[in-house]
Formats: sequence, C-alpha cells, structure tokens
Amino acid sequence: MNLASSLQLFRSCAGASSSRALARSALRNLPPRLSHPRRYYSDDKAAEQSKKSPDQEPATKEGDVSKELTEKLKAKESEVADLKSRLQYLQADYLNLQRNAAKEKEQARDFAITRFASDLLETVDVLSIALKSVPHTALAQPDADSSSNGTTKSHAAHLKDLHNGIEITNRLLLQTLAKFHIKSFDPTGEVFDPNLHEALYQAPVPGKTPGTVIDTQKIGYMIKDRVLRAAQVGVAQDTS
Repeated sequence: MNLASSLQLFRSCAGASSSRALARSALRNLPPRLSHPRRYYSDDKAAEQSKKSPDQEPATKEGDVSKELTEKLKAKESEVADLKSRLQYLQADYLNLQRNAAKEKEQARDFAITRFASDLLETVDVLSIALKSVPHTALAQPDADSSSNGTTKSHAAHLKDLHNGIEITNRLLLQTLAKFHIKSFDPTGEVFDPNLHEALYQAPVPGKTPGTVIDTQKIGYMIKDRVLRAAQVGVAQDTS
C-alpha cells in the first residue's frame, strides 16, 4: 500500500467518526417526546374499557337494588304471614272465651238456686209424707155433721179439707220448682244406677232381678241435666 491510499483511508475513517458524533449530539438535543416515542396501543385499550364501564355500572347497580328489594319483600311477606297467624289465634281464643263466658253465665243463672232448692226439697218431702199418712179409707168416709143444726163439720170433713190443702200446696210447690227446670223422678222398678240412686239397703226379693230398685224412700230430683238429689232406694239382692 502506498502513501496516497493510506491517507485516503484515514480521511474516510475520520469522516465517519465525526458523522457519528454529530448524530449523537443531535439526538441528545431532541425533545423527550421525540427521543422516546409512546406506545399508543395501551391507551387505546384503556379508552375502550372506559367506554364500556359506564354501561356496566348502571346494570350492576340495578341488579343490587332489585336483589335488595326482593329480600325486603320476602321479609315483609314473612312478617305479614306471622301477624296473620297470630291474629287468627287471637280471634279463635276470643271466640272460645265468649262461648265459655256465655255458658258459664247460663249455668250460673240455671244453677243459682241449687242450694236453695236442695233445702226446699225437705219441705216437699214433709208434705209428701203428710199426704201418705192419711189412708184412702179415711178420705172415702161420707161427711156427717156432729150437731143437729149442721153448723159444725165432722172430723172426716176436716181431714179431707186438710188433706186437700196440703195436696194443693205440694202441687204448687212442685210447679214452682219446675219453672226452674227442677223435676222429680221415681226409679222404682228400674235398674240401680249409682249416678242417680243412693242405696239405703238390700233385700232378697223372690221374682226380682238382683240390682233392681224395689223401694223408693225419697224420690230424686234433677235440675236440667244435673242431679240435684239422688233418689234414696232399696235394691233387690241375689237370693242364691
């Protein structure tokens, strides 16, 4: 290689070095935006998401509101059902209370004279005994005056008048008791019932079924469907 070619090669290398240095200095002097360009594809995705979000947010809010309202509605429906059930129970209790109060009031009215009527039955028994103490033969005797002028009654006439007076009194008393649903019953010939009868004695009687009432010492009385006084009776006994 000669000297001329060596000089020309040196000059070309020096020119290339200087051009590189100038390019580097020019790049340094450029603004940051030009030196480092942005990547716009990421910004496009963010814009697309920002466009979609306004439509999705109202839908999400509406779903939450609908779910909340549904839960509130179910709670109110459950509360209404509970209140309705309680109201029905209270109504039934009130109706039962009214029926019981009316029944107790009726019983109090019907059975208010129970104690008084029980005491009054002793008077009825005495009147019945008085009527039975007079034999029918004495009542069948003809009336005869004990004096010739006929102004004085005989003993038989007085006895008849007394008997009639007692009989009328006894009948009126029984009618008064009947107004208050008090009725008598005579169980003679019936089967003995411990709920209605009180056995005073037992006696073997031929031809009578054991357990049959053969005699009534005191008749029984009922006030409506309740026993006011049990009948006092004698009962046939087994003869074997």
